[in-house]
Formats: sequence, C-alpha cells, structure tokens
Amino acid sequence: MPDIMGKMDIAFPHLGLYLKDVPKSFSVFGFSIAMYGVIIGLGFLVALLIISRVAKWSDQNPDDYWDLAIYIIIFSIVGARLYYVIFAWDYYKDDLLSIFNTRNGGLAIYGGVIAGFTTLFIYSRIKKKNFFLLGDTIMFGLVFGQTMGRWGNFTNREAFGEYTDNLFAMRLPVEMVRSGEITELMKAHMSDATNYIQVSPTFLYESLWNLCLFILMLLYFKHRKFVGENILLYLGGYGLGRAWIEALRTDQLKIPVVGLPVSQVLAICLVIFAIVTDIIVRIRLKKKA
Repeated sequence: MPDIMGKMDIAFPHLGLYLKDVPKSFSVFGFSIAMYGVIIGLGFLVALLIISRVAKWSDQNPDDYWDLAIYIIIFSIVGARLYYVIFAWDYYKDDLLSIFNTRNGGLAIYGGVIAGFTTLFIYSRIKKKNFFLLGDTIMFGLVFGQTMGRWGNFTNREAFGEYTDNLFAMRLPVEMVRSGEITELMKAHMSDATNYIQVSPTFLYESLWNLCLFILMLLYFKHRKFVGENILLYLGGYGLGRAWIEALRTDQLKIPVVGLPVSQVLAICLVIFAIVTDIIVRIRLKKKA
C-alpha cells in the first residue's frame, strides 16, 4: 500500500482494496452532477419500487404509495436539510446562500424521517387512510433507501469515524475531507511521508446494519402482532444501530449548550419509545383477548 495516495483514491488496506479515482461527480454536456445526488436519487427510486412490491404482497393498492411519494420525497429532503443546518448553524450563519447547496452533503437522516412521518400523518388524515398500515409498508423502502444512501457519504468522503486499525479501516487523502473532521488522534497516526488519514468507515457500518434490519423486517412482517409494529421495529432497530455508530463519528451534530450528539440522543429516545410502546400494545391486546 503506497504512502502517498492519489487525490481521488480511497483505500481499505487490511482488505487489500485500493480504489483509484473514485469520483465525487461527473460531467454530462458540461454540467457537473454530484455522485451524492445520484445515489440519493437512486435510493428513493428503489425504495418506491420496494414499497410498491410490499403493497401488492400485503393486498394493498400500490397507487396509494405512488401518489404519496412525491410529497414525502420533497418534504423529507427539506426536513433533512433543515435538521442539518439547525444543528450546524455556526457553519452556515456567515454564508446563508450555502444553505441551499446540498451537492457536498449535509442531509441528516433523522430530519428526513421526522418530516416524512409528519407528511405521512397529514396525508393519512386528508385521504382517510390508516396511518399505521401506510407506515408499516413504507418502512421497508425507508430502511433500504438508507442502506443505499449511505454510499453517497462514501463518494463524498464524509460520515466517517475516529482513527482505527481494524479490519475495515479506510484511508482518505487529507485534502478530500473537511479539516474540522480530522481529529488529533488521526493526526497522531500520520507521518511526514503520508497524505492520508485512516478512519472507521461508519457509513459502511450503518449501511450493513440497515440491510440486516431490512431483512429482519421482511421476515417478521407477516408475523407482526398489530398494525404499526413494523414502524416500531424500524424506530427501535435503526435507533439501536445509530446510537453506537453515531458515537464513532467525527462530524456529530451537537445539541447547543449541553454538547451531546443530537442524533445519538434522539436514537436512544426512539429505542426506548419503540420498546415501551410495543410492550404496552401487546399487553392491551392480551387483555382484550
């Protein structure tokens, strides 16, 4: 493994992978298109196809979800951006126009989830649909979309963790990452002969976690005890993974004053909410039975 990496290279030294010229964007007729946006867009498309398939599988009308999709996509992106900007305000306050530039990332999953749930609730009330049934179905697309979307962080060289030398350690050229995400521990393991940092690929950990959660949700769907339990499985399952993965990241969004990672706190709260709610509903169902 060379000590000097090319500007666009990414390496996983202990896996023997050396990826040369991994693009952040490509050009079509002179117009630059960010890989981040392409991957996010593909994630939305695949998510919709999965949701449509699950709707058919569970004897629902897929057209309901295609009608809903446009609203959820728009408001989820807005919510994801607002969440990120709010908790990274110091970065944007002196250049407000940069708020509208998402080409370099800056979409927070939980912001999109909150906005998506809000949109879903309003839609279900207007259309007189069962919110919990819609949510149970949409969770499949959401978690798989997140599985794909994390690879946008890979091409953007972001959402990584602290220095590590484990099997999945990833090397990124220093000039391709934001300086504020390079920690003292990373610098301590650099030398004058190297131009890269070695980090934990937390985007990969979360992508694999989400894929496992997606499979679990598929296996459990027909066995759920009540409508809405798949929502709780997602909230608890994703929150459990996000809570420990967030602790590894160097780009945490912090709660003002207290300084705690906002996504980690929210993830833990959602895990507790999902577990308690599931237990309460099961107890009530047993009493009725």
